[in-house]
Amino acid sequence: MLDPETFLTELYVVADELCKTLPPALPRPGRDGALDRSEVVTLALFGQWAEFPSERAFYRYARRRLGALFPTLPDRAQFNRSVRAHLDAITAVAQALGRGLAVGDERAFEVLDGTGVRTRNAKRRGAGWLCGQADIGWCTRVGWYEGLRLLLSVTPHGAITGWGIGPASTNDRTLADTFFAVRAQPEPRLPEVGRPVSDCYVADMGFAGQEREKRWRQESGAVVICPPQTGSKRAWPKPLKRWLAGIRQIVETVNDRLLTACRLDRERPHALDGLRARLAAKVGLHNFCLRLNHTLGRPSLAVADLIDW
Repeated sequence: MLDPETFLTELYVVADELCKTLPPALPRPGRDGALDRSEVVTLALFGQWAEFPSERAFYRYARRRLGALFPTLPDRAQFNRSVRAHLDAITAVAQALGRGLAVGDERAFEVLDGTGVRTRNAKRRGAGWLCGQADIGWCTRVGWYEGLRLLLSVTPHGAITGWGIGPASTNDRTLADTFFAVRAQPEPRLPEVGRPVSDCYVADMGFAGQEREKRWRQESGAVVICPPQTGSKRAWPKPLKRWLAGIRQIVETVNDRLLTACRLDRERPHALDGLRARLAAKVGLHNFCLRLNHTLGRPSLAVADLIDW
């Protein structure tokens, strides 16, 4: 296990190397921030550990323990603005870490899955903070909930190569429509979708549909392998379903890491840009932990005991 300061140093070195490969940040009105881009990215990723119950708890820890490493740490409001301002850099670092882990993977496919992200108690009255962006939807993990739907694309070894969000009521196939279209023709406003590692994707029956699968293959070059929905005439034998469920298990594990180890299930965002920045930071933290575990000769997904808090 590593102590937090050693982990943070390793994270800063990697983040700084990746940030140097990015285009210069666009000029913004006002004075320059107290932290440079590499420092913001490092703290944004480190602050997503579940050991910090909230942003406020992480900032108290940073003020108390990280002052020597980040002597120009600003007040919490300015730091949060800096994180949102560097959304593209955080996303680019998370994507670069994921693609680096995918290089040389002999099993050339990605696993797609959608899961629910709660942003508010579904029984509360009123519109909430994300009015028009979050709504009520169903997820087999939590039942009916208010929030967003998260789509992940994961390699067989657990690296996240792309993600996207939509309202909770959005069907997985609809999210996949946008996901594949953006991967075929990149959209600067959706950098989190990323570039494909392979043209083959494995998914559950929530993505099934002959017409949809045919269109994805023709328009985006994406070959999606998924079992037919219950009652379909395209029945699969049980051994084939078990085989597919086995290779899809990795995405369930990754979902659990984001929801618990990176406290995604505790998110109660007030603005979509803040949520996107923190989600990119959680993905970046997950991918960095996989990279660090590989360097240390540990199991890739052994995240819980990586830091001796």
